[in-house]
Amino acid sequence: MHTVKTQPFFDQNPGTSGLRKKTKIFEKKNYAENFIQSIFDCAGPIRGKVLILGGDGRYLNKKIIQKVLKLAAGNGFSKVIVGKDGLLSTPAVSNLIRKHKAMGGIILSASHNPGGHDGDFGIKYNVENGGPAPDNLMRAIYDRSKKISRYFLAKEEDVSLVTLGIQIIAAMQVEIIDSVRDYADLMEELFDFTAIRHAIGRGFRFRFDAMHGVTGPYAHEIFERRLGFPSGTVVNGIPLADFGGKNPDPNLVYAKERYDMLDKGLDFAAASDGDGDRNLLIGKGIFVNPSDSLAILAANARLVKGYFSGIIGVARSMPTSTAVNYVADKHKFRVYETPTGWKFFSNLLDAGLVNLCGEESFGTSSSHIREKDGLWAILMWLNILAVTNKSVSDLVRLHWYTYGRNYYSRHDYEGVEEEVAERMINNLRMRLTDLRKTRIGNFLVKKADDFIYHDQIDNSVSVYQGIRILFQGARMIFRISGTGTEGATVRVYLEQYEADSAQHDKDTQTALSPLIRLSDEISGLKLSLKRSRPTVIT
Repeated sequence: MHTVKTQPFFDQNPGTSGLRKKTKIFEKKNYAENFIQSIFDCAGPIRGKVLILGGDGRYLNKKIIQKVLKLAAGNGFSKVIVGKDGLLSTPAVSNLIRKHKAMGGIILSASHNPGGHDGDFGIKYNVENGGPAPDNLMRAIYDRSKKISRYFLAKEEDVSLVTLGIQIIAAMQVEIIDSVRDYADLMEELFDFTAIRHAIGRGFRFRFDAMHGVTGPYAHEIFERRLGFPSGTVVNGIPLADFGGKNPDPNLVYAKERYDMLDKGLDFAAASDGDGDRNLLIGKGIFVNPSDSLAILAANARLVKGYFSGIIGVARSMPTSTAVNYVADKHKFRVYETPTGWKFFSNLLDAGLVNLCGEESFGTSSSHIREKDGLWAILMWLNILAVTNKSVSDLVRLHWYTYGRNYYSRHDYEGVEEEVAERMINNLRMRLTDLRKTRIGNFLVKKADDFIYHDQIDNSVSVYQGIRILFQGARMIFRISGTGTEGATVRVYLEQYEADSAQHDKDTQTALSPLIRLSDEISGLKLSLKRSRPTVIT
């Protein structure tokens, strides 16, 4: 064991999902070591504990894994469980932490951000319940990173990441496991694979795009081998260090090819992101937005083997549309509104208050783990489609007819100077009192605030979580995202409820156009940011 002297970096402040930076920054001497040691210094007693380790296969993944292993040995872990080839999806890590009662897990990923030498990299720590580290721990890690002066290292040779079984670093075991099997077994427990196979026998056609992220091996095993979809159902299924030169982000901008495929006889197409926690769902002639997906899953959960008992409660992030609230009103379960970030769901899940969670940013999951889960969401949809024998479009339109339609869209302004973004939000925050109970055009402001979350489980309080302006049956929300690596991303969320089924076939942007104009009028966003249009609309 060796103690290595180092000096702190002052930019290691974790965002919503860990520390994300440009790859070249992580290549700086001691940069990754400092942050990992800061995690170990703050995570609690380590000696004799088990750690789960894996990543999404992006550039630097294997190199950083070797560093984590030597640091883990130097800090006294008894065992580290690593996915073969260094690969583990984010939901798979959460599952393994819970299965092996590990102290926690390190996930090497920048999720849906681009990879490669000129792309992004990230390090995320999940705690013993399998969920992302809470804010108080992340703050402690950041504080430690600004003071760190040494890290502890076992100076050993690299281990083989391709040989299953146990190897030794100093006194620590390193177990290389099948990355896929445990997760695939869990999915087979939760879903009726027989019903899905029968749908395949009836001619149901499906295509999944792994976007050269970590879900490729999982998808080949689950969709093609266990369910029996034909070979070729999974495309872009080989994990690549640069994701094939594309953004591994499952939205209609970066996964447009999947939408276009629906003209080629497919019934359903889906995609997941770099680390496997997000999902994209497309039917013939229809894109299922994540907010609608959450509501539809809540309304139909009783049809699925693992959820026959129904929905206990649902947690949704504040910017996620209120579509699931209309389902809750009819089926008498509670909806909890939290800040963005899956860590806020973990307390509610652990307390047994909810068993379904969702975020508008293409993330949905349940109580089976403590992370969002892209393949889980796709399998949930496949199970419901198989049992109902309805098309995606029919299922969505029936839902709108029953509960009403929430027209919903997110407008992202990426790469904004941080000071400019903060100034725009602060200016809007200062106007909130004047906006309350005022009429702007055809809209009467019912409420205008800066969302504050009081966690009823641990009594923590989270402030400045997004500007909300609420009207009768409509909302607009402004917040700065914490998942980018360059500048700031300003997000504007727009929502309009429509009960009349005769009005459910409008184009989303057309239906929201009055709110879009009003959002700029209220915020002065385009003038403040010097942007004529959003970077991405979803």
